[in-house]
Amino acid sequence: MDDLNTRRTGTPIRFGLALHLGHVMYGNIGGGNRLDFTCVGPAVNLAARLEKVAPKLGRTIVASAEFSVQVPDAFEALGDYSVAGFVATQAVFGLSDEATRSESDPSPQ
Repeated sequence: MDDLNTRRTGTPIRFGLALHLGHVMYGNIGGGNRLDFTCVGPAVNLAARLEKVAPKLGRTIVASAEFSVQVPDAFEALGDYSVAGFVATQAVFGLSDEATRSESDPSPQ
């Protein structure tokens, strides 16, 4: 897919994904002619902030401590990072095999 996108646009498409577990509120918000289905709450805010950490670490997927303990063999600790809106630093975890792939082949999979 990267090859196809690079041929079409000259650059591969990049994305970042943050995984977190927590309570959220969800539903339709708005009124009149404009309703948006959305999720809100501290868990959503943390996931959004962690997503911004991913490219700084050269990772596609990062996870919070709460998520990583659910699948401990899949993630490795990347360190503690300050994120906007949270007083305490947040532990960030990355997929273990993503580090292996990037070390053996610097091009994304």
